[in-house]
Amino acid sequence: MTKRHLRSGALLAATGALFLSPMAAHADGAREIQVAGRTLTFLENGPAGKVVFAIVYDASKPASVAEKDEVMAALGSGMAAGSATVVGKPVEAGAAASAGDVAAFYITRGVNFSAVGAVAKSKKALSISSDMACVKAGACVMGVAATPKVEIVVNSAAAAAVGAKFKAAFKMMIKEI
Repeated sequence: MTKRHLRSGALLAATGALFLSPMAAHADGAREIQVAGRTLTFLENGPAGKVVFAIVYDASKPASVAEKDEVMAALGSGMAAGSATVVGKPVEAGAAASAGDVAAFYITRGVNFSAVGAVAKSKKALSISSDMACVKAGACVMGVAATPKVEIVVNSAAAAAVGAKFKAAFKMMIKEI
C-alpha cells in the first residue's frame, strides 16, 4: 500500500471519527438560549423590558462551564426577544437559592437539576434546560434542543406550578408531557 493510500485512509478514518464522536450530542448553548429567549414571546402576559436569566452551572464539570460560557457569550449585553431583552447572570449551582430576582433559571447540563428546579419553583420562575431529563423529571418547565433540529418540550405540571401559561399557537409547535 502506498503512502498516499495510507494518508487517505487515515484522513477518512479521522473524519468519520469526528462525525461519530459524542460531540454530535453536545448541546449548542448559543442556539438553545436564542430559542429559549424567543419562547418568552409565547407566554401569556409575557415579560417586557430587561429579563434576567440565571445561567446555572457546576464549576466542577467542564461541559457545564463550557455551556454557561456559550450561553453568556450569545446573550452578550442583551438579546432581544419580542418586547423583552434577555440578559444572563452566571450562577454557581450551589448558589441558585441566592440568585436574586430572576425571571428564569437556564440549567446547563451536568447540574443537579432537581435542586435547582426546586429553587425555581419556590421563586415561581421558569426553569429551562438543554437536558431533556430535567423536563421529564418535572424539575424544568421547558427543555430546548437546537441540534440537529429545534425541539421544545414543556412539562405541563411544572409550568402550572410556576404559573406559566403559554399561548395556543405555541402549544401547537411543541411537545407537552
